[in-house]
This record gives sequence, structure tokens and C-alpha cells, in this order.
Amino acid sequence: MWTTGRICAATMKMSWVLLLLAAFLCPVHCMTREERQKLRDQVVEMFDHAYRNYMDHAYPADELMPLTCRGRVRGLEPSRGDVDDALGKFSLTLIDTLDTLVLLNKTEEFEAAVRRVLSDVRLDNDIVVSVFETNIRVLGGLLGGHSMAVMLREGGRRMLWYEDELLHMAKDLGLRLLPAFNTSSGLPYPRVNLRHGVRGPETRTGTETETCTACAGTIILEFAALSRFTGDPIFEDHARRALDFLWEKRQRNSNLVGTTINIHSGEWVRRDSGVGAGIDSYYEYLMKAYILLGDDLFLQRFNIHYASIMKYISQPPLLLDVHIHKPLLPARTWMDSLLAFFPGLQVLKGDIRPAIETHEMLYQVTKKHNFLPEAFTTDFRVHWAQHPLRPEFAESTYFLYKATRDPYYLEVGRTVLENLNRFARVPCGFAAMKDVRTGSHEDRMDSFFLAEMFKYLFLLFAEGDDLPFDIEDYIFTTEAHLLPLSLSTAPRSQTTPAANSTAVEELDDSNFDWTCPNTHLLFPDPAFPRNFRDPIKIAVDKSCPRPSPIREPGMGRLPLRAQDFMANNPEHLELLRRMGVSLIHLKDGRVQLLEQHASQAVSAIAAEDGMRFMQEMMELSSQQQKEQLPPRAVQIVSHPFFGRVVLTAGPAQFGTDLSKSSTGVRGFITVAEPYSGCAELTNAEFVQGRIALLQRGQCMFAEKARHIMKAGAIGGIVIDDNEGSSSDTAPLFQMAGDGRSTDDVTLPLLFLFHKEGNILLEALREYREVEVLLGDKARDRASLFKGKALPGALLDGSGDTEEGDCSTEQKDQGQPEPASSPPPDQSQPSTQEPDQSETAAGEEEEEKGEEVVAVAPPKEASESAAQTEAKEEPSSDKDPDRLLDALLADWQEDLEAFRQMEKDEL
Repeated sequence: MWTTGRICAATMKMSWVLLLLAAFLCPVHCMTREERQKLRDQVVEMFDHAYRNYMDHAYPADELMPLTCRGRVRGLEPSRGDVDDALGKFSLTLIDTLDTLVLLNKTEEFEAAVRRVLSDVRLDNDIVVSVFETNIRVLGGLLGGHSMAVMLREGGRRMLWYEDELLHMAKDLGLRLLPAFNTSSGLPYPRVNLRHGVRGPETRTGTETETCTACAGTIILEFAALSRFTGDPIFEDHARRALDFLWEKRQRNSNLVGTTINIHSGEWVRRDSGVGAGIDSYYEYLMKAYILLGDDLFLQRFNIHYASIMKYISQPPLLLDVHIHKPLLPARTWMDSLLAFFPGLQVLKGDIRPAIETHEMLYQVTKKHNFLPEAFTTDFRVHWAQHPLRPEFAESTYFLYKATRDPYYLEVGRTVLENLNRFARVPCGFAAMKDVRTGSHEDRMDSFFLAEMFKYLFLLFAEGDDLPFDIEDYIFTTEAHLLPLSLSTAPRSQTTPAANSTAVEELDDSNFDWTCPNTHLLFPDPAFPRNFRDPIKIAVDKSCPRPSPIREPGMGRLPLRAQDFMANNPEHLELLRRMGVSLIHLKDGRVQLLEQHASQAVSAIAAEDGMRFMQEMMELSSQQQKEQLPPRAVQIVSHPFFGRVVLTAGPAQFGTDLSKSSTGVRGFITVAEPYSGCAELTNAEFVQGRIALLQRGQCMFAEKARHIMKAGAIGGIVIDDNEGSSSDTAPLFQMAGDGRSTDDVTLPLLFLFHKEGNILLEALREYREVEVLLGDKARDRASLFKGKALPGALLDGSGDTEEGDCSTEQKDQGQPEPASSPPPDQSQPSTQEPDQSETAAGEEEEEKGEEVVAVAPPKEASESAAQTEAKEEPSSDKDPDRLLDALLADWQEDLEAFRQMEKDEL
């Protein structure tokens, strides 16, 4: 079994090999000391630009919005969904940056920043935050800042006034995170209220049932450090318990873990496994927990996992997700950018060759697009085009340079630096890339950009004497916060025995051969890194050739592609104009392309691009029509509608397939809060067990579905935000996914245009408890109310029959209703239902009729209806009966339209 001493001895043995390697490589590729110093100084200048603009324009807000030069305050800006869970109104960027200031020799600024944190930051805000993000960014930032303050204080020149105030804040925050761990499994809830904890009505959280593996498995470094610093073992014990549970739940045949897990049952919710998003830092923390704490158990578990990763997931230079139960079966054909950390972890493991190969693949993709896209395919094309200035590629570059001393990685770092300055730098900081293909920006500068990116770039170019302390005395957390290795010798009071210990016989001794850089690979040929890189460079070029200089119609940029076109993007509309493509804006917010006129294009090349665009758009439209799903139905089954009102709904390309359900999904409806559904629901207790109503816009449909699922909804209905839109005039709308796997969405989601959605909302305002049935078609009342007594009006069509008076239902439902049927449908004979009775009259009045945007019936019909209804119970001054008539007439039209669409599909 390996010990820390054995690892250190192997590392010392490697030092002369690395020097020999550097001596062979330097004459050809070496960067001069002056060049490195210039790049080092450039890193510091870039950091100053980002940090200064945050302090000038954003502080005390959590993050800087660099395009608008203001701070991002949660609740004041439009919600971005789960991304905003990192924001807790605790000056996130300042805390996340504390130890970066010291590393970059800005000790004066560090001292001022610590004083600001102590005087301004509150941790008891009534706000729901991510346990994972708050742990790695805020708790890690406070502990890293404390480590730096202690180091400076012991140096005798700075921070002499410091009395562990940051550590006290860290413990306060740790105690606020602990309620999240109050589960039977020990896995934490994904979110916690900083003031109220979890599982109370005031917490607005605690209803979640699942979390990602990385979210539960990336706690141990910060919590163990907090326990070792304070002497309180409770934090480390909780983190260890969560790791023990994840280890116990691994798939025993493949020794892999899934992406998301049920925090109560331990069942895997998503069974795809990789080294990217959702799992990444779980593996990282197993290895680093061994390095920091010296516990062999973590190394043993990591080695077992790593062997399976290299057996199933690693396909050099690719890292492809697989299914944990069928690890030879790929789960996807694309990779996400978060896996860029893995070559750096492989360096810590000592497995250099695959680290070089994967890093080179990532570098070639980066050179094609200036940045690493958020996701890219196995043939190295863009899958998700965003790039939020992630630091993982720079992290692996630093570790590979440190392991090999190959100057090639200094050139890689130079490329990263130059691209940040050329494409991401803006007057108020650095802006994330909204699309790496077009170079468009997003108004965000995440705190991890300051916490991680500048640390790794500075260390890459700095010499040993540029650093204010010995970096070898510290370990980096996943947020690049610095924790001292001396914590391994700090006492730990073990209150609970270690569970699920790994038997030594499970291990293959060969796993330990690579605990330090692999001498078998390093020794024979000093030029070996280049030998690995060149074939990968050629392979990437062949799979995805570098594009010729980007051209716009008449302006030297790449023409717009049909699959990328967005009707609400002004830049896209301007490109169409330049290509001579004419269009019109429809009332429902859509855009209709008419034709392309070469004479109206700005140039012959632009005209040619316009013709190609129109051809692509026609092919895309034809393909979408072939993939068109049939319409769905929203049937109102509660009093006083009893199933006669059916609204035509558009389907989703994900979630429950209602066409395969014989019963559909039935439940009461409630409006989600926020109505957009783009953030965690604040009224989850009301949504649970119900069908949530949501408004279209602000985020992807799949994101809305995930949020209502977390709140416990059994279904969802998205209502169009384009006023006046209707299924009468618009083609069937079907909701697409978000480009990611939507296998985790297991509830039905339907789409209603504005008019039909308003019918539901009006019914909800009037009757409060409205029950609907989501199905692939309308159900007859016999199946809806089987075994239940129905109101007389539903049985014999008599509008005067009281609800308690029941008679025999008509056998021939296709027969027209008798003259005593309620007047609303007597006034609209053309929309008479052939197989359903009419609604009972004399029900409660409709409120605020002016808000109903459904098409009104003819005036004389409404008057006739009003006169007939006057025989019933008195109505209010707002004349709700007339509104009810109009609603029923529109509902009849909707039902007929729905039936016609069903016939068309057949």
C-alpha cells in the first residue's frame, strides 16, 4: 500500500528525468525568460482589469455584468434558472477572489478585501442557494482567504491584526449548510435556505429528491479543512458519510457512478456516466482528499474508479459517456467542456500519455473556435456554442507543463491569454461568449473566472521566485482555492467509524504504478509528448477542417445557416436583409420568409448565400414536418365543465408520451411561481401533485419541465406569451428539447396558445379548483366519470335540472340536444358537439370578462344567450353569463378544430 513518503520518494526520483526532458526540448521550443515575464505581467494586468471593474461597478453585488457595467443582484435581474443558485447576496466574486490576490502579490489589496468582507458581507440572508456552489466558492473562498491571512500573519509583515475572523465566518456558513445533510442517506439536498435551512414552508426548498453526483461528492476538501481548522469533526463526518454512500451505490460490475441520484433511496436517476458535467469533481475530490488528508481509503476508491474510466469511458483522445449498467454502450456522441479538467487530474495520478492526448484534442478544438465550446461532437464540431470563460483547460495546461516542463504548454497558455484579450475583453471586464462561432457576448463574468483562470495562467508563466509562498505546500480545490497540506497532520476526532471500507484484495497492484508521473513513458524518448500530439492534430483537422476566414454577406463573414436562424435575433434579421431575403412578421411573433431577390442583396456573394439559406430552410421545414407529432388535448373535467371543454394543445418532443397512455394524466391545475418556470418554484407546496401552468419565454422548455418536476408536479402546461395567438390561426406548435439529454424529464408537458391558455386561466380565477385531463385525445364522459353520478344537465341536457337531480343518460349521444338545452349552444348551432351534452346553466359568474381574448360570438347570439340565461339565477353587474356564452362558443370551436386535426393525422 502506498504511503505519502513513498509517493514523495518517487516524485524526487522523477525530478532529474524532468530536467533531462526539458534540456532536450528547450533548444527547439524554449520560451525565453523575458517572454515568460511579459506574459506573467500581462496576466496580472488582465486580472486588474477584471477585479477593478467588479469593485468599481458591481460590488457589493455577487457578480459583474460586464456589458452593462453593473452588478448582478439576484431578484433584480431576469432569472437564469439554476445558474443563479450560486448567488446569495454575499459578494460572491470578492470572496472567491481573496487567495488570488495573495498569489498575484497583491497583499495590500488582499488586506483591504478582507476588511470589506468582514464589515459588509452577511451570511444569514433569506435566500435559497446551491449547496455545491456555496461550498466550493464561498466556504472554499473563506478558507483559502484564511489560509493566506495566517501565512501573511506568520510572516510578520501583513495581517498582524487578523484573529481568524474569516475562519469564524466559514464556520458560521458551514453550520448553515449542515441542515442540507439531514437525509436518511447522508447525501445533501441540492439547495438550502441560508436563514431557514430546509424542509419548512419558509425555506422554499427541501422538496427536491435528486442531486448530481458531483454536487454530493464535492464537499470533503472544504468540510474536512473546516473541521481540521476548528477542531469540530461534524463537518468532515458529514462529508465522509456522503462519499461513503456514493461509493456504496456505485454499479458493482462497471465500478462507475451515474450522473444524478435520488437522495433518499439512492437509486440512480440518470445512469449515464462520464468525467464531465455532473460527475467531474467527485473523482477529483477522491484523489485530492487522499493528498490532503492522507487517508488511503480515498486513493483506493479513486484507483478502482480510474481503472473503469480508462476501460470504458476513455477512447483516446476522446472521453465519451457510457451507461453504468452497459458500459460498452455509448450514452452520447458529444463531450462537454467541463471534462477539460481531467488531463490535469491524470497528471496528479501520473498517467501522462492519455493526459497529453486528451489535452491536445481539446487544444485543437480551442484553436478552431478561439474557445472551448460548452459542448462539441466526436467529430469536433460545435454542439453547444456558449463559453462562460471556464478555466478547466488552463488548469490542465498548467499541470501538464509542471509535469513535463515542455515549453509547448507555455505556447498553449499564450494562446489562451491572447484569445481572452482579443475576443472576451470589454471595457468593463471580460464577457462570456454567447456563441463561439459568431463571437457574440453574454452579459456575465462568473466569479470562477477571477478565482481560477488567473491563478493557473499566472502559475504557468511565473518563476518560483515570483511567488509569495511555496505553492507545493498547498492543494487546489475544484475552485482553485488553496488549502495547506499541513492539515493532514491536524487532529481529527472520529465520531463515526468509516463505512464501506474498500477491501485491499479488490485492488490491482498495477494501479499504484502510476501514482507519480509514469517513468516508463517519460524515460525512453524526451520528445514523446510531440509524438503523441501530432497524430491527434492531424485527426482533428481531417474530421473538422479549419474554416476559411469567416465572412458575412458582403462583409467577409460566414453566411447564416438555416439551423442557426432565430427570428427574434436582430443580427440574424439584418443578415437576411443583406442577403436579399424578404420576410414578414406575423401577429403571433413568428417570422415568415417570403422570397429571395438577388437584386436586393448587397453583393453577388451575398445573393448566393441567400439562395443557399432559402434552400436549407425549405429542407429543414420539410424535415420538421415529417417529424411533426400529432396534437394533444387538455380536457377540463371539473365542475361545471365535466369534460365537454377540450383545448387543442401542442406536444413536447420529450417527457411522457401521452399517445402511449390509455388514461392520460389527470390533476388540478395551479400557476407556477415564478410564472416563467425558469427558476426554482417558490410555491412548490402548492404545485406538488398538481399540473403547473407556465408562461412561455425566458428559458428552454426542458428547463421549465425540470423545475416543476423538482416541485413535485405531475404535468405542465406552457401558455404562449404572444397575445392573440390561437390554434385557430397558427399551425400546431411542438416544444423541442434544449440540446441536452432530456431523458430525465418524466412528466408530460403540453403547449397552449395564448387564447386557449387564457381560457384555463379564466376558469381558474372563477372556480379556483379546476381539474384537467392531459391526453392524446378527448375522452368521452362515460370513461371520465365511470361509476360516478353526474349532474342532470349532463345526463339529459336540461339546463334547469339541479346538480342533485340525476336521470338516465341519453344512449344516442350523437343525437341533437332537446330544446331545453342551455342557450349558449343554441346560439351557436354550427359548433354543436355531436357526441357530448351541453353545460349546466346557472353556475357562478365569470370575472373580468374584458381579459378574455377568445373570439367572441356574434352580437345577436350573445344577446339571445343573455335573454335565455335571465331565466336562471340572477347574475352580477358584470353580466358573467354573456362571458360564459362566449367562452363556451370558443371551446366548441376548439373541440371541432381538435377533432379535425385528429382526422387529418389519421
